Amino acid sequence: MVKALVFDVFGTVVDWRSSIARAAQALLEPQGINIDWAQFADRWREGYFPAMRPVWNGERPYVILDVLHREILDAMLGGFGLEALGDAERATLTQAWHALDPWPDSVAGLTRLKAQFVIAPLSNGHVAMMVAMAKRAGLPWDLILGAEIAGSYKPDPRVYDSAPRLLGLAPAGVMMVAAHPQDLAAAAKRGLKTAYVHRPLEYGAAAAKDRPAAGSFDVMVDSFEELAEKLGV
Repeated sequence: MVKALVFDVFGTVVDWRSSIARAAQALLEPQGINIDWAQFADRWREGYFPAMRPVWNGERPYVILDVLHREILDAMLGGFGLEALGDAERATLTQAWHALDPWPDSVAGLTRLKAQFVIAPLSNGHVAMMVAMAKRAGLPWDLILGAEIAGSYKPDPRVYDSAPRLLGLAPAGVMMVAAHPQDLAAAAKRGLKTAYVHRPLEYGAAAAKDRPAAGSFDVMVDSFEELAEKLGV
């Protein structure tokens, strides 16, 4: 029944933590700045869902993720003693979210899956971000779906509903692929099939993620290559 696969991106397709830590270090270390770069990435990501909450609650209209990322960055820099960082550096750091490195299996696995399924991101990232990331990393999407198309962020039901509607499929004809159980649970409530991909090192070895119980989702795998095998590609 499944004709299309839609993917969470941050943490599922790309390694945001290592990518942001490296980008921050490459920009700031030559200026004599020395901080815990992984902690910097973690702190930035911690602001992600709180920044989205006003949109979910109807207190703020939808804005693209670049806007939220910059607001979170501006608010957190003081905690690292970087409140004097200039606008150019802040803009460069924000743009680093457009250039995240894929997990080692991502490109080969997506290419394999694309041979049988329509594949697209269903991310909280906006279209320009997803396109830039795909061009840099070689992610072979058929089209871009997600937050900007729906005008809200996951787990708003409108984001999940937008994928089958725009693809002309029943919800059960679309499978959500993610490394985050809460994302998949929200997709399942809208009738989408679910595939869990275990990315234990998303937050680093010291915070390795546990695997959900067997049978929690329609498919459970350790890589996109294994997902292709499970789906008969």
